[in-house]
Amino acid sequence: MAAARIYIDGQAGTTGLQIFERISSRDDLELMRIDEDKRHDVDERKRFINAADVVFLCLPDDAAREAVSLVENPEVCIIDASTAHRVAPGWTYGFPELNESQRSAIASSKRIANPGCHATGFISVVAPLVQAGILPKDYALTCYSLTGYSGGGKRMIADYESAERAAKLDAPGIYGLTLRHKHLPEMQAITGIERPPVFMPVVDDYYKGMATSVMLFNDLLTNVGSAQDVHACLCAHYAGQRLVHVRDFCETQPTLYANELAGTNELHIVVCGNENQTTVTALFDNLGKGASGAAVQNMNIALGLDETTGLL
Repeated sequence: MAAARIYIDGQAGTTGLQIFERISSRDDLELMRIDEDKRHDVDERKRFINAADVVFLCLPDDAAREAVSLVENPEVCIIDASTAHRVAPGWTYGFPELNESQRSAIASSKRIANPGCHATGFISVVAPLVQAGILPKDYALTCYSLTGYSGGGKRMIADYESAERAAKLDAPGIYGLTLRHKHLPEMQAITGIERPPVFMPVVDDYYKGMATSVMLFNDLLTNVGSAQDVHACLCAHYAGQRLVHVRDFCETQPTLYANELAGTNELHIVVCGNENQTTVTALFDNLGKGASGAAVQNMNIALGLDETTGLL
């Protein structure tokens, strides 16, 4: 069987480099590399895009839309890591663990929208609870999400790693204060909730890793007597998954660190609380299951391969 041809459009960016790192040594793939001086040549990019079996778009939103317009070969599968197509008609959302049919939808799609990093954490927690009827769709959700600075791309990485960096970068930075973060549309649309959450992202002085937390009042949920009922629901939803795991219920008072899963492609869900309140936290690598690892998982599924190839 011939090796699948893979092209990364935007290969010099953080996500593109991370995808390359995950697939470059695989012998079941042929990685197509455009000449450095032709990365912005539209005709050359078009040639590469239409010669590939799978194309990763690691581009700003407008550039990703332009890249899609260059596709003429109907057999080309596009996996877009930008925000451009995550709620667009005709695109399949690339979170395989979303429900029982999502993998087959990804496998049969030629247009796959890779999830946002913060959105991955939120959706992994909220979607199963909504699907089970535990979390009402009109619940007023609040979410905060901690991320390493690599999520901000090359400019932010350079700012944090500069020898003369600003002193303020030693402390956590709260951003998205207008409450219009770019991940909100997918967070709402993919979970099916009726209003977007009040969402507070926080960037801190570590390279990669993410902790996305949702806080719940149990008396506003359906058929929930304690945090352990929420835990049981999430355990049932993710039973048998290979990249998403629900940890044992918190019987003590652990401290969670947002970089616990840095360098992995897994996502762990931690449920804590009592009979009155519940917190659910998704721990993962913002460059792994939150970006490039998820993109490779989606590629594996689209190519009919074991979805964890190159990821575990």
